[in-house]
Amino acid sequence: MKKNLGVVQAVYPMPVLMVAAYDENGTVNVMNAAWGMICDSDKIALFIDEDHKTTQNLLKTKAFTVSIADRAHIEAADFFGIATGNKMPDKFARTGLHAERSAFVNAPVIDEFPVVMECELAEVAQTQTLYAIVGRIVNTAAEERVLSENGKVDPAKLQALTFDQFQHGYYVTGEQVGKAWNAGAGLMKK
Repeated sequence: MKKNLGVVQAVYPMPVLMVAAYDENGTVNVMNAAWGMICDSDKIALFIDEDHKTTQNLLKTKAFTVSIADRAHIEAADFFGIATGNKMPDKFARTGLHAERSAFVNAPVIDEFPVVMECELAEVAQTQTLYAIVGRIVNTAAEERVLSENGKVDPAKLQALTFDQFQHGYYVTGEQVGKAWNAGAGLMKK
């Protein structure tokens, strides 16, 4: 029997995405965003407030990067969710992480995070109940250490963080329990 929990954001897992953009002085700012997802073959949507420093920056530069946080960098990833660039101008510097300018867009690539999507601002979707940044992915780069033999990102090697809204915890992904477009194929024959 199910117990009613009221209004709970009951989507699990949620990604732990590091959204990075430059400010008008070229200073790196990064935020932790769990409310984001791929919304087309070459687009990502981020459901973030417009008052975030990172949002303000990417609206000015029309570019940003989205990195996948991993187990090795949980401390910095969580910090990027705790601290606000609006009150802490040295937020990125405090972590000791390193960034370089993307070769594809006017945005920083954080060296330590193993997978990054480099994005141009495609659209800002705003309604009475929604504010979303949509980016067009112009390049995705990954450290060789997280690639499989076929040259694609291997979730077991990546050890991507996921966030759970229930207990406010971080978890690591990686165990494959089935193949997509195959695990349910037997039901097609019924």
